[in-house]
Amino acid sequence: MISFGKFIKTEREKKGWSQTELGALIKVNTPLLSRIENDKKTLAFDKVKLLADTFEMDYQQVKDLYFADKTAKAAYKYKCSENVFTVAEKQFEYIKA
Repeated sequence: MISFGKFIKTEREKKGWSQTELGALIKVNTPLLSRIENDKKTLAFDKVKLLADTFEMDYQQVKDLYFADKTAKAAYKYKCSENVFTVAEKQFEYIKA
């Protein structure tokens, strides 16, 4: 599994686009896109649909990767145990019900 930033970089490179080209397509400046690809910044959620469309990918799949990455990074940052994901899954099921 790769980070969301690395996912963006990999998909961009598959298309043969520069950071400037992709940035223009998703309305993000080149320095910000560089920081996103290097996991120094997070892409704003309101750009995820545009990113999925630009890459011609399933929005749900891209959105799931976005939130999985965000959740895993937060859990790591706050030194949660891996059990947090089991608890979160149960909490998700409770909220759905």
